[in-house]
Amino acid sequence: MSTTKKIGAALISVFHKDGLAPIVQKLHEQGVTLYSTGGTEKFIKDLGIPVVPVEDVTSYPSILGGRVKTLHPKVFGGILNRQDHEGDVKEMEEFEIPQLDLVIVDLYPFEKTVASGAPEQDIIEKIDIGGISLIRAAAKNFKDTLCISSMEDYAEVLDIITAGNGSTTIEERKRFAAKSFAVSSHYDTAIFNYFNTDQEIPVLRHSSNDGKALRYGENPHQKGFFFGDFDEVFEKLHGKELSYNNLLDVDAAVNLISEFQGEAPTFAILKHNNACGFAQRETMHQAYVDALAGDPTSAFGGVLIANGNIDISTANEIHKLFCEVVIAPSYDADALEILKGKKNRIVLTLKNIVLPETTVRTCLNGTLVQGRDNKTDVKENLTNATTTAPTDKEIEDLLFASKICKHTKSNTIVLAKNKQLCASGTGQTSRVDALRQAIEKATSFGFDLKGSVMASDAFFPFPDCVEIADNAGITSVIQPGGSIKDQLTIDYCNENNISMVMTGTRHFKH
Repeated sequence: MSTTKKIGAALISVFHKDGLAPIVQKLHEQGVTLYSTGGTEKFIKDLGIPVVPVEDVTSYPSILGGRVKTLHPKVFGGILNRQDHEGDVKEMEEFEIPQLDLVIVDLYPFEKTVASGAPEQDIIEKIDIGGISLIRAAAKNFKDTLCISSMEDYAEVLDIITAGNGSTTIEERKRFAAKSFAVSSHYDTAIFNYFNTDQEIPVLRHSSNDGKALRYGENPHQKGFFFGDFDEVFEKLHGKELSYNNLLDVDAAVNLISEFQGEAPTFAILKHNNACGFAQRETMHQAYVDALAGDPTSAFGGVLIANGNIDISTANEIHKLFCEVVIAPSYDADALEILKGKKNRIVLTLKNIVLPETTVRTCLNGTLVQGRDNKTDVKENLTNATTTAPTDKEIEDLLFASKICKHTKSNTIVLAKNKQLCASGTGQTSRVDALRQAIEKATSFGFDLKGSVMASDAFFPFPDCVEIADNAGITSVIQPGGSIKDQLTIDYCNENNISMVMTGTRHFKH
């Protein structure tokens, strides 16, 4: 039997009718018998085109307030029958079941209804039963049936039936079957996640329809894709397409700056997911200048992010630096024109959005899922561990350093002074090495560490780190505590007039 099929009859029942009329008109011109229900039936009649109500086939009206319209053997038999199967052909004749070669069905807008904040009863009524069943049936029987499950495909299907004079190939039908199962699986995932909001069922279901192919992955020999709604988070104002590595840095930048929302002008410069420059000042211009001073070498090719508006004076300073991405909630018009002065520089406006409450990453042959680290160290959570208490100014710097430390790769040590990042030791296998790296880096860029503070993402198992910090001039320490040898570190601080506070919260970032 030929793998090319001529469409003789079609079932059309859709929620979204934009772009449907040309398909209906073309099918009518090609002599296709049209079956339909409810609003779609009226839509076709209003076009002046003959249509057979499904009720005439099933001998049942739409019942239960529209919950049951197409769930009938004469409908599903017309879709699922195998045209090259002798038994199916006989049963089709015996029960007078019409052959259906094309099914155009979409689904109630469940996700949009949830997002609108509608009451639960309205949400429940947007769980499609008949539509999802029709899509699965037609996609399953792609050998004989073409399934169109989204209005996004209307233009393409019109081209296909026009070019083929109402005929479709097996390759086309199988491709649309795959699209249809993508629609049905995404829909069921959204419904499940709505019912499992408290994650009481330890099951992971994630689905994204908007995959975008990137130039490559982490390296040129790797494929890369981004699945997500980038436009929900940013408005892109200028520049080239973001790469895989750009997106990772941007994600790190957004998570870091979220710790400083609503605070004084704050500017961060990130490289390889870690802050290499960070400062909070009275003006955005000064915040940027002092952030850059933290490590002007690493800033080259970095990602820049601000927690407030970027004005022309700040933009003029930024323009002197080669950077990949600039992010801010807003820009003055003249500042934006300056930033657009380099054609490849990516300029993004960060929208006010809520990031997902879970983080997901692959691991071995599976997946690791955890809740987002939403705990931010605040003054009320600090416990003085030493006889010397930090000054108010030191507490401000300690909390400032702690926020940066939380978003830096472990093992990490962050050194700060006057709400400026002096240096950090990132991703080291030893906390001592992380501290030594930070001290050496801060010294190389001319920072006087006398009176600075130190933040650690985890406890100190030995007093060696506080001794090294003391010798460098660091006067106050923030750490989670929890080591069985905490007292050794506390004793050293007490003996050397160093203040230390404990947060009780570890912030590993692997």
